Amino acid sequence: MNIVIPDDYQDCVRTLQTFGKLDGHDVTVFNDTTTDLETLAERFQHADALVLIRERTPITEALLARLPNLKLISQTGGGAAHVDMAACKRHGVTVTAGTGSPHAAAELTWGLVLSAMRHIPEEVANLKAGRWQRTLGTGLRGRTLGIFGYGKIGRLMARYAQAFDMHVLVWGREGTRTRATDAGLEVASSQNDLFERSDVLSLHLRLNDETRGIVSADHLARMKPTALLVNTSRAPLIADGALEAALKAGRPAQAAVDVFDAEPVVTHPLLELPNLLATPHLGYVEKDSYELYFGDAFDNLLAFAAGKPVTNLAE
Repeated sequence: MNIVIPDDYQDCVRTLQTFGKLDGHDVTVFNDTTTDLETLAERFQHADALVLIRERTPITEALLARLPNLKLISQTGGGAAHVDMAACKRHGVTVTAGTGSPHAAAELTWGLVLSAMRHIPEEVANLKAGRWQRTLGTGLRGRTLGIFGYGKIGRLMARYAQAFDMHVLVWGREGTRTRATDAGLEVASSQNDLFERSDVLSLHLRLNDETRGIVSADHLARMKPTALLVNTSRAPLIADGALEAALKAGRPAQAAVDVFDAEPVVTHPLLELPNLLATPHLGYVEKDSYELYFGDAFDNLLAFAAGKPVTNLAE
């Protein structure tokens, strides 16, 4: 099969052990990203299969109409909201997905919490520049971690917080609240209560029509002037422009984010703020996760090529 893998920013897919599964196939890997329809159509024109790295490249009707050879989209991870399933069905393109792991994202989230609260990146830069002890960090013991969304990552975050002797406060949909109660955790009385009481508040929600903009300017204004907001889930969970305005107003005191509205990011207003710590969407970008994600994607591709049954999300 002619296989195309776009958006491998770090040129790391070829280094994975699981990449050997594609021996004997014609594989093209692109290390940049583009949203230009003409460029995508040219890059994918001979592809029998696309292996997509999460949601980096949207697959639209307009693009599919330009790809008569395409038979399969093998998605890394379990989500495929960026793929027009109805259009894939019309064009006879099978869409498969694999599984994911919450551990890398949770670990990165906790790393952001520690880094922001103790000003670690800033003090590393200070030390290298000959400046000694310029900030006063804040510890986690005895403080409250708010978790908005108690799924797989949220549950790991709760365990990490308990290991650091933090109090855990949870809010979300009814299922979230029930799971948190069953785990012996405190459930906030409302979303407002979660934002008002949290010293560190971490978002762990899926992005959909219900959750888009679920964090408003009013919610952020309710946070403590000493609080930290962490978002490693999806940027549009927060209302457009609300985080930038809130950080400028000092409520919350700081934020740590791993996600942006449009990625990859070269310039962004948030990056100019001194009370923002940001990473370039590294949550799932970790070797063990990549071996899992791509291993599943390649297995689905090989099964399809061999004529074996696969679950078609576009059916």
